[in-house]
Amino acid sequence: MESKITPLIIDNREILHPSGDRVESTPSSFQGATNDLAIQAVESCASAFSNWSTTSPAERRALLNKAADILESRSEEFIGCMQEEVHAPRVFAEFNVRTGVDFLREYAALTTDALAGSIPVSQGDSYALVFKEPLGVILAIAPWNAPILLGLRSIAAPLAAGNTVIFKGSELSPRTHFLVSTLFKDAGFPPGVVNFILHRAEDAAFIYETMINHRAVRKCNFTGSTNVGRIIASKAALALKPVLLELGGKNFALVLEDADIAKAAEEIVRGSTLNNGQICMSTDLVLAVDAIHDSLVSHIFALLRKSISPHRVITPSSNQKLTGLINDARAKGATIHTANLDSGSCKNETDCHATVIEGLTQEMDFFTIESFGPVVGIVRVKDENQAMDLIQQSTYGLSAAIFTTSHFRALQLARRIRVGAVHVNSMTVHDEVTLPHGGHGDSGWGRFGAKWGVEEFLQTRTVVLNP
Repeated sequence: MESKITPLIIDNREILHPSGDRVESTPSSFQGATNDLAIQAVESCASAFSNWSTTSPAERRALLNKAADILESRSEEFIGCMQEEVHAPRVFAEFNVRTGVDFLREYAALTTDALAGSIPVSQGDSYALVFKEPLGVILAIAPWNAPILLGLRSIAAPLAAGNTVIFKGSELSPRTHFLVSTLFKDAGFPPGVVNFILHRAEDAAFIYETMINHRAVRKCNFTGSTNVGRIIASKAALALKPVLLELGGKNFALVLEDADIAKAAEEIVRGSTLNNGQICMSTDLVLAVDAIHDSLVSHIFALLRKSISPHRVITPSSNQKLTGLINDARAKGATIHTANLDSGSCKNETDCHATVIEGLTQEMDFFTIESFGPVVGIVRVKDENQAMDLIQQSTYGLSAAIFTTSHFRALQLARRIRVGAVHVNSMTVHDEVTLPHGGHGDSGWGRFGAKWGVEEFLQTRTVVLNP
């Protein structure tokens, strides 16, 4: 990657200030926003809103499709940057680009229907008109783990609805998020419609409070951890601003006695190790009924040991967290299986091997704490009733998988589980631009994706006509 300082973007201009506000890091260094720059970004978006909100759906559609065209033409640049910054496997970086293009085109297609109002039945001789209108300035905060698709998702839906956007990138993927932001400038979006800021980690709370308390900011969408989501929501509540939150998950796969064991094992391994297990929908827990438990475990071990190369998590502290969870489970009686027993194969502080915790119980920290790494715990259950009892105790509710040959049985169980999505005979990781995406409980509220995602950034205005 080219060694240079990643700038901010305000009014379609790249902003670099003296080195005191910069963060020097490897592989990417970046310009950190000051309080004044944060306010400037907000006020730029506020000024652009009056014109942007009145553009025709056809204009917005054309610009979003142009951004998609540019992303396709620059795909290798985006893939390479994401691989270097966040240690993403190439296949996952490619998926980010493909899905990012799909998000842009899907939201482009929704610009016309998004603002369609209605004429409800009203009393007497009056006529009521209900208009749908954009909110104003949206603060969009996306994480590092899928920086292209999550960045685009957070920006494109508000734009399709006619809002302007301040995109706050992650300090762990500054260059990739900068590239995402340049798509809108290069596609011809007017100055101030999409502004991009970064900040030092120690300035996060201060910069966020500055922006969420500004009267022009009307809503925040945030994708990230549950702990940070609580802070985001609480500070937004004090400012009387709504938030869309897509947070963490303790996602499980329920494997029933009539399941295709080979397929279930394959999907569990994929779901727990894709992008080094660093996806909000990654499979953390497996609930296996007695009848198939041993067979399933054998299949999982066999698949796991076909890949002995280490995974790379984002930071040394992430690896330390995984090690702590594994050691806690071992100390409390679990059996630990790793894909590669050679500890010398891990060359740096972020390397780790895919791991299975067999004999996981509720007393172990891993049972309730999101791991965010290539580790999966297996819980033996007597039957589906015991499994459902354990599932209902979880405070998270993002994604789940059920493996069974009976689709009707799977549907009955799926309706009882408080999660945002249930995948039958497939892994818990699933992102499709035509579907709503979000969670329950500690996994957040609101929905990204398709028409549901656009509606998050609209409000209604009622006009009643009388004789």
